[in-house]
Amino acid sequence: MPDLLLGQTLTFTADPFETGEAAARHDPHGAILVEDGRIAEMGTATDLRARNPAARVHDYGRAVLSAGFVDAHIHFPQTAIIASWGKRLIDWLNTYTFPEEMRFADADYARRIAARTFDLTLANGTTTLCSYATIHPESVDAFFTEAQARGLRALAGKTCMDRNAPEGLRDTAQSAYDDSKRLLERWHGTDRLSYVITPRFSPTSTPEQLAALGALWAEYPDCLMQTHLSEQLDEIAWVRDLFPQARDYLDTYEAFGLLGAGAVFGHAIHLEPREKDRLAEMGAAVVHCPTSNSFIGSGLFDLAGLKGRMRVGLATDTGGGSSFSMLRTMAAAYEIAQLRGQAIHPAQLWWLATAGSAQALRLGDRIGTLAPGMEADVIAVDLASTPAIAQRAERAETLWEALFPTIMMGDDRAIRAVWAGGRDVTPAKAPPAPVRE
Repeated sequence: MPDLLLGQTLTFTADPFETGEAAARHDPHGAILVEDGRIAEMGTATDLRARNPAARVHDYGRAVLSAGFVDAHIHFPQTAIIASWGKRLIDWLNTYTFPEEMRFADADYARRIAARTFDLTLANGTTTLCSYATIHPESVDAFFTEAQARGLRALAGKTCMDRNAPEGLRDTAQSAYDDSKRLLERWHGTDRLSYVITPRFSPTSTPEQLAALGALWAEYPDCLMQTHLSEQLDEIAWVRDLFPQARDYLDTYEAFGLLGAGAVFGHAIHLEPREKDRLAEMGAAVVHCPTSNSFIGSGLFDLAGLKGRMRVGLATDTGGGSSFSMLRTMAAAYEIAQLRGQAIHPAQLWWLATAGSAQALRLGDRIGTLAPGMEADVIAVDLASTPAIAQRAERAETLWEALFPTIMMGDDRAIRAVWAGGRDVTPAKAPPAPVRE
C-alpha cells in the first residue's frame, strides 16, 4: 500500500547558487506519494488524496517536507568523543581520536557506536552519511551492517594509515590494499551501500600506500575516494616536509592516482591557485565542514570562491565537528560566510545540505531532491519547534523568512519525522527526565 505524506513540500529543480530562489519549488499544501521505496508522485494534497484513496495518509500539517539531509563527511568512530576540549588538529588526533579509534578492533564496540551514530544522525534528519571508519575491517562491517538493517543509503571506507600513527592503528601498503578490496567487493553496491577508498590524509600514508590505493581506485573507478586536504596551515607545512618533491598538498594525492571526478576532499580551506585549478579541471568535489573548522580553529572556507568552480558538499565532520545536526552546520556555514563578507541565502544553505551534498557524492540522481523516481528519503521539519523559533517564524512573510530561524536556532526538536527508502524510521524521542522534588 502506498503512503501519502502531506505538508509544505520544498525541493529544488536547479542550483540556487546559479539561479537564485527560482531554483526552489515550494507548495504550501503539497503531498508526496511514496511507493516501493521511491517517490511515485508529487503534487497538491487535494489532488493526490483524490487520486490515491487507498494510500495511508501521514499528515504533517504545516511542517516542511524536504529531502533528507546528506552529511558528506563524518567520522562515525569519533561519535563518543565529540566536543572534546581545546586542541589543534594534530594534538586533537593524538589526544582523543587515535586512542578512541583503537577501540574499534573490538567488533562489539564498533557495532554499538555505529548504532549510536545512526540514532543520533537520524534524530537530526540526516538520511545519508559518508563516513570514515578506522583501520579495522570490523569497523566497516559494523557501519554497513547497521545502515543495511535500517534501509539507509550510506557510504564508508576503511581508513588507511601506515605511518605517523600509534602502532595499533597502522596497517601496511599491502594490507590497506587487500582489506579495502575485500571490503569493497563485499559491500559496494549491496542494497543502498557504497564503498569509498579512504586514505586518512597524506601525512599518515607512505608514498607506497598512496600508490597502492591509487591502483585500487584505478581497478574500481566507480567508487569514490575520500580524504582530507588543506585543513590547517601547520598540517600543510607538515605535508611539505614529508613530500618535498610535491608541488603542493593536492599533488601528494594526484601523483599517486588519487585525484579524479570521484574524489571527495574534506575541508579544502587553504588552497593554492594550482590546487583550485586542478580540482576544477578534474571534476573533484570539496566538502565544507564549518563547525569543525571553527571548533579546531582551522580557518574560513571560501564558499563563494569555490562553489562556482567545483561541486561543494556540506558536512558535520563529527567528532571534530561539534554537532550531529545539519541545521547547526548550515548555521555555522552562514556565520563563516559572513566573516568573509559573503551572505548565503537560506535556499542556498538548504540546497548544500541536501542536493549539493548528494551531488558532491555523485548521488544527485538518487537522493537530495524530491521528484518522481527519486529514492524516498524525506524529512518533516517543524518551523515552530521552540518558543524562540515560533515567535520569529510567525512574523515571516515568505517561506525563507519562516525557514531561516530554524536554520539558525533549530536542533533535533525540529525534526518531526524521518523517512528513508520509503519507510518511516523516525527515532523515538527520549522521554523527559523525571521531576524530583
